[in-house]
Amino acid sequence: MYLTEEHNLVADMTKKFAEERLLPTAAERDKTHEFPRKELQEMAELGLLGLTVPPEYNGSGMDYLSQVIAIEEISAGCCGTSTIVCIQAMVESILINCANDAQKEKYLSPLGSGEKIGVFALTEPGAGSDAAALKTTARKEGDFYILNGSKQFITSGKNGDTAIIFAVTDVAAGKKGISAFIVEVGCEGYEVAALEKKMGQRCSEVAQLNFADMKVPAENLLGKEGEGYKIALSNLEGGRLSIAAQSLGVARAALTAATEYAKERNTFGRPIIQHQAVGFKLAEMATKLDAARLLTHRAAIMRQNGEKCLKEACMAKMMASEVAEEICNDAIQIHGGYGYVEDFPVERLYRDARVCKIYEGTSEVQKLIISRGL
Repeated sequence: MYLTEEHNLVADMTKKFAEERLLPTAAERDKTHEFPRKELQEMAELGLLGLTVPPEYNGSGMDYLSQVIAIEEISAGCCGTSTIVCIQAMVESILINCANDAQKEKYLSPLGSGEKIGVFALTEPGAGSDAAALKTTARKEGDFYILNGSKQFITSGKNGDTAIIFAVTDVAAGKKGISAFIVEVGCEGYEVAALEKKMGQRCSEVAQLNFADMKVPAENLLGKEGEGYKIALSNLEGGRLSIAAQSLGVARAALTAATEYAKERNTFGRPIIQHQAVGFKLAEMATKLDAARLLTHRAAIMRQNGEKCLKEACMAKMMASEVAEEICNDAIQIHGGYGYVEDFPVERLYRDARVCKIYEGTSEVQKLIISRGL
């Protein structure tokens, strides 16, 4: 159909890597919470950590649909690892669209090659979906900005390298007083206060960060003062597409597990897939997954073509994340009691999928944006 030979090559390469290098150890990473640094290095060698970054900045120079396809495959192997890749893609997108040439050369190039891992620090303890309620401040002192405040639920906040941090430079200006900065993780004043203990995606850390008089060179300001809110919102579109793709991957993994189990499990003298109650459920799961994938691919193609696709990206993210939870839940039901124990993957997949309806904007926020678009 609309997939080119290049798209199919990306899918095949990433699927092979995910099946050989991510899937066999996903359950172990879930237990140990180990950050997948080795696996990320291997993905970097394949060009998977800079798919849409231009070649002049060490990226693969591919389109958004390629990125969506790759993230789905990575997520099918290990959902937590795919979250790190999603944030990497968001940070790269911000730098591609908003950084000056010097900033791109210094910060985008190491991200595009996969040498460094990106961090997106917007959320705060009292500011999630309401990004305009940020409390972290940045005041100008000579050639530096001094940042004070805290961030919450920051992916790769400890093990990452290059962070985009949003802070208020003009309190009186409201959301027009928010600015964005490039910050090196671990610099003086950058403190990892805690790593959260999560329900799922345990190899992908989320950190609480504190900034105490953190000095950031003025040259690390992204765009102009007051453009931070616009920068954040304009790039959430791509972030939502990434989470939609992630949702597809974890849902597909659950559907595959449920289908294989239904072929092997016998009751009343035949495999349970031959019982209409199970066969119909699998048919509904597969249909919903394909529908969510088509919505996601449509939005990715629109974005690549330079078309406005905020509404379509929100539709894709909402649909895919809702379907992912539903499919993972049904997969547990098909497994029966075995679905509730750690010996089978669907228990972990359900935990991994649940957050997809929350981050990058809850399902309720997606509906709000979609309704406004109507």
